Amino acid sequence: MQIIIVGCGNVGSTLTEQLSREGHNITVIDRDAGKAEEMANQYDVMGIVGNGASFSVQNEAGVGQADLLIAVTTSDELNLLCCLIAKKAGDCHTIARVRNPIYTKELGYIKEELGLSMIINPEHAAALEISRLLKFPSAIEVDTFAKGRVELLKCRVEAGSPLCDLTLTDISSKLRCEVLVCAVERGEEVYIPGGSFELKERDVISLVASAQNANVFFKKVGMYTNRIRSVMVVGGGKTSYYLAKMLLPMGMDVTIIEKSKERCNELSELLPKARIIHGDGTERNLLQEEGLERTQAFVSWTNMDEENVMLSLFAGHASKAKTVTKVHRIAYNEIIESLNLGSVLYPRYITAEYILQYVRAMQNSIGSNVETLYQIIEDKVEALEFYVGKQSPVVGIPLKDLELKDNLLICCINRRGQIITPGGQDTMEAGDTVVVVTTTTGFDDLGDILK
Repeated sequence: MQIIIVGCGNVGSTLTEQLSREGHNITVIDRDAGKAEEMANQYDVMGIVGNGASFSVQNEAGVGQADLLIAVTTSDELNLLCCLIAKKAGDCHTIARVRNPIYTKELGYIKEELGLSMIINPEHAAALEISRLLKFPSAIEVDTFAKGRVELLKCRVEAGSPLCDLTLTDISSKLRCEVLVCAVERGEEVYIPGGSFELKERDVISLVASAQNANVFFKKVGMYTNRIRSVMVVGGGKTSYYLAKMLLPMGMDVTIIEKSKERCNELSELLPKARIIHGDGTERNLLQEEGLERTQAFVSWTNMDEENVMLSLFAGHASKAKTVTKVHRIAYNEIIESLNLGSVLYPRYITAEYILQYVRAMQNSIGSNVETLYQIIEDKVEALEFYVGKQSPVVGIPLKDLELKDNLLICCINRRGQIITPGGQDTMEAGDTVVVVTTTTGFDDLGDILK
């Protein structure tokens, strides 16, 4: 597809990297000549210097032939204007990043009136991700399929865990848990495991289950499952605001520590039921005075990676809290992953994932389309939810008779709300949605699972 990306920041560069890798023709637009040139050289794409909302600049970028324009500059209004002009000039699909909370209640109206294909709010998406993690305290990552009926969770096999030296077949027979382990990370290696695969200490496993079955599994293997009732957040930005709005109605006690007095006053008005503390969240004494030792979850969400890493390490040492750590830069991800930081979230990946999901759905050719997509192991393993169309080549054929690609697992079938953990005799029928986990990235149609 011909795709134009306006804005070469963190999200723009991540999208360019992922979409160019999947074979799309990418043109990037940025006012900063250095950024545009860097992107063009690094990813072998076309780079144009200029204002992405300019009709002439968009024409130079080929908007008339473009299938999609994605506007991810730092300005909401500029993003919306870019999309409006692209829609009029090229009649292409458009995606805008809109971050200001003022527009939150108006997104549906804006999308409809401007004819946008999609609006993504990165801070709201990140807050939603954190709230999922707090629902399953033992999980490192949590994603959802089948409109929330199915959870995809990632957790670590700790020393002394009942899972150590257990085969996947044993999980069903000995633990009697209806969960499906769909991926295992062991050091640098990644496996899509079969029934005879044996789990080892320090393995990071991804499993698919209903919320109820996931809780049963965590209890049986001795992982923490009690509901979190208190959360401490360092950093009072937009994500913290959205997170508090999600957690407070669930009966959680929310404490936000923020350096800026002006921002504290704003948050006090916006979140009257939360505790807003004016102070430096990196000060050990302040954290302890505000109850760090007693809090059940700790979210380090400042704008500095170093602060977030140190805060989570200290919180892990001083308390038993579930920790969530924000990291912007990905250059040191190997080091980050070796530290005990709990759940590490990269905001740029969260936003890019939503957009990538839409792009895959656009590519659909025969009616079976990507409903949901998660990169559960960056650049190595994807989990996709497909809608099964009437013309799909897999309809009605028992799974055991399908010639599936290697390193691929069909994890669950959602049939009108009934969740089926598939066996060899099960079939995929028109109207179902199915979750597939694979090491082959880039699928955009259910038929791609076949050899």
